[in-house]
Amino acid sequence: MAGMRLSGLMSGMDTESIIQQLVESRKTKVDKTKKAQTKLNWKQDAWKSLNTKLQNLQKKYLANMRFTTDYAKKTTKVSNSNKVSVITGESAINGVQSLRIETLAKSGYMTGGKLEGADGELTALSKISDIQGVGSVSGNIEVKIGNNAAVNIEINDGTTISDVLTQLKDMGLNANFDAKQQRLYIQSKETGEANNFTIGGDAAALSALGLSTADSGDKKATKVEGQDAVIYLNDARYTSTNNTFEINGLTFTALDTTTGSETITVTTQNDTDGIYDMLKNFLKEYNTIINEMDKLYNADSAKGYDPLTNEEKEAMSESDIKEWESKIKDSLLRRDENLSTVSSALKSIMSSGIEVNGKMMYLSSFGINTLGYFEAPDNERNAYHIDGDPDDGSTSGNPDKLKSMIASDPDTVISFFTQLSKNMFDKMSDLSKSVDGYRTFGNFYDDKKMKSDYDNYTSKIAEQEKKLAEYEDRWYAKFSAMETALAKMQQNASAVTSLLGG
Repeated sequence: MAGMRLSGLMSGMDTESIIQQLVESRKTKVDKTKKAQTKLNWKQDAWKSLNTKLQNLQKKYLANMRFTTDYAKKTTKVSNSNKVSVITGESAINGVQSLRIETLAKSGYMTGGKLEGADGELTALSKISDIQGVGSVSGNIEVKIGNNAAVNIEINDGTTISDVLTQLKDMGLNANFDAKQQRLYIQSKETGEANNFTIGGDAAALSALGLSTADSGDKKATKVEGQDAVIYLNDARYTSTNNTFEINGLTFTALDTTTGSETITVTTQNDTDGIYDMLKNFLKEYNTIINEMDKLYNADSAKGYDPLTNEEKEAMSESDIKEWESKIKDSLLRRDENLSTVSSALKSIMSSGIEVNGKMMYLSSFGINTLGYFEAPDNERNAYHIDGDPDDGSTSGNPDKLKSMIASDPDTVISFFTQLSKNMFDKMSDLSKSVDGYRTFGNFYDDKKMKSDYDNYTSKIAEQEKKLAEYEDRWYAKFSAMETALAKMQQNASAVTSLLGG
């Protein structure tokens, strides 16, 4: 409100209160628009939350369950899990196989002979000449890894133990000097015969570093040769540089060898529990969403309740404000048209029949049903329950038809649920397609329309507040003019009185 405002000094009237009362009657229009915008904002939030859950149902479950590959779940059991572990791939074939483990893969490993220092203990920085019993040495150590060409390490009196270790590491070996044990340790980085190494060369140079297997006593080096793992699966021989074998959809990891005539039984079969759990989790997700949608659609009316202004909140307690707003928020999607369309579509697909091998089948064909009208809690009458589900207090005592059918006739189960999932996925894709001016792709509600309406409220509020300010300014101007006129009249009266008195 611009300009200086005059109070009722001349008229004696409380012009401020009068004007505020006049303005208040028009301010209700602004408040009404603000409340409508707040309510729309809450409705947007409610739909965003539900929309996320619908998208999750479609993307996490239906997108995969419409393909038979998602049901290609198999499991493999072994008679001795201490000696082998098995990972089952999608291409694994059901059946029983026999397994023997002849050898485990090893890396080449050399433990050097014990060295002694000529003057105290040796360190990695000690020279060859510092080793007791070693005179002047000049020669080569020849190192060969697998089929690679041999590499020579030149040794002389000034060569340090660290120099030798560095060159061994550069070749691709693990090498270390243990100062506490006064020994060199050399190991292949990888297991298997192809990664084994040999050390040869001048006898004096090898002996000086304790790397000669020809020496005797503590000075003698010992060598464990690198070897491949060898297993026999159904009497066929397989080798591996490590202990892992990938054979016909199964990945075996050998943990220990079998002895004598011992044979490990390997049994691969359909993972009944895996398929069952997948379907159970899908139904649980579906039930959660459909129950929420029914609750939102059937919510009690909040007629007469509108979002509170700041002035209205000041007159209420925090608990009263929360209760008031909850009443409104709970009813935001009551009888919502989009909600009804989506909910009805999902229910229709779940209750429809699907032809499998010339036979019409329903969810009930697999022991999956909704509860009776009087048995189900309010807003949970469209939820599905699996007979025999141990986690469902309503149907846990019934025969477990679904699990039995997965075990005895998995193809029928897979055919039904892939088609059911495809039907629902396609319908949800149709319901969430882009609609110009109303909906963006992937949303099940009119998010574009809501945003447009929200922006229109913002513009309308700004226009109403501008008109309200102008209205208030006009009243202040009128009362200001009245006060000015009264002041002039008083001045004129005083002048006349002064003349008459004179």
